[in-house]
Amino acid sequence: MASGGTDRAAALRRTYLSLGLGELCATAVFVGVALTGVVPSSAALWSALIPLVLVLLQGGVYWLLARRWLARGVMPRAVAAAYRSFRLLDPLVIAAGLVGVLVTQVSAEQRVLALMVWLLAVVEYVNYFVVRLAYPATSWLSKVGERRIPRLVKDIQASGS
Repeated sequence: MASGGTDRAAALRRTYLSLGLGELCATAVFVGVALTGVVPSSAALWSALIPLVLVLLQGGVYWLLARRWLARGVMPRAVAAAYRSFRLLDPLVIAAGLVGVLVTQVSAEQRVLALMVWLLAVVEYVNYFVVRLAYPATSWLSKVGERRIPRLVKDIQASGS
């Protein structure tokens, strides 16, 4: 019979696997929709989509990598350094994406779609690097007000680098 700590670690590994694969699947869906023409593709859409894909990929890879350090509890320094860099560079990419959305000549509908995609990139960045935003719908209002530190940021801080 496994101990409570082993059960908890196994449950966390499954959760992290689900989160990581979910983010990677979301990335594939967004890119697939843009490439297949389900929505009209434009430079504005791609300007918004690139930052979103970047943050989703970083998130997906983080969750999958985090499964490796659950046992020892510390993110490797090299991984922490990479994510510390992402935390600084992503806002620049997101800002450039907004410029692309705003300066590209597209229909009002395409601009609104691109702005919604861009806003999702901002929300994902905030959720990973600023304050945790992901909670069950039933407790979202009360939990988000707690302004919890995202797991990724806690792992970076705990790495000691």
